[in-house]
Amino acid sequence: MTPPDLQLPDDVETLKAMVLAMAEKAARADALESEVADLKAKNADADERIERLTQILMAFDRARFGRRSEKLASPTIDDEQQAFVFEEIETGIAAIRAKVSKGAADPDGKRAPRPRKGFAPHLERIEVVIEPDELPEHVGKQKVLIGEDVSERLDVVPAKFRVIVIRRPKYAFKNEDGVIQAAAPAHIIEGGIPTEALLAQIAVSKYADGLPLYRQEAIYARDKVELDRKLMAQWMGKLGFELDILADYILAEIKKAKRIFADETTLPTLAPGSGSAKTAWLC
Repeated sequence: MTPPDLQLPDDVETLKAMVLAMAEKAARADALESEVADLKAKNADADERIERLTQILMAFDRARFGRRSEKLASPTIDDEQQAFVFEEIETGIAAIRAKVSKGAADPDGKRAPRPRKGFAPHLERIEVVIEPDELPEHVGKQKVLIGEDVSERLDVVPAKFRVIVIRRPKYAFKNEDGVIQAAAPAHIIEGGIPTEALLAQIAVSKYADGLPLYRQEAIYARDKVELDRKLMAQWMGKLGFELDILADYILAEIKKAKRIFADETTLPTLAPGSGSAKTAWLC
């Protein structure tokens, strides 16, 4: 039976075209239903993996920061290894969520705004204004600004090496004896190639960020800057010697306090003539 409001054409070719269109529509519906079922299965699998990784992360978190009875019994896993595990699990969860959410955005491409902590006010702001395209139908019309959307993204300028060329011209006077020239500036490493900024970069990376000299050597080599770790170690020894006066001052200030809290980590025994403990620690 056919619905009373369905008018079938008498032309055979037109009827064939209608049947083909209905068949294509049914095939697209079946394909869409299959795709939806596949997406549901992938989402369920992703949710299961995220839940499993989240539970592992919570277990490691309890093992690291929980009560003594909840901490891991194995003494072989140090803080650095646990931090690595946390980072890998968080990265895996983010990758799964990105894979699931890909293609599931809103039709208009917009996302719901998320609460975000603002960036530090001292950071440099570079404003980029993106104007809409001028279309033919806009010719002769006057635009009126009624508002704008503002978003902030965190950017970084990679550290780069540069060479400071210092020239000290020599001058002589006509018909006079003598030569004048500006004095050479003082450096921590006299006659060496590093500036004080480079020494500070190496020291902060090594002692504050925990980046050994051999890793810094590989990092700098990517910029085709060859700095041997032995050479950098010599620089750090010289820098430690120069900072002895600062270390003594800080120690004197610490001793002025009523209570002093100290780390129980012991320094290695120094060989005779190896220098002060502070210098050896910096090396």
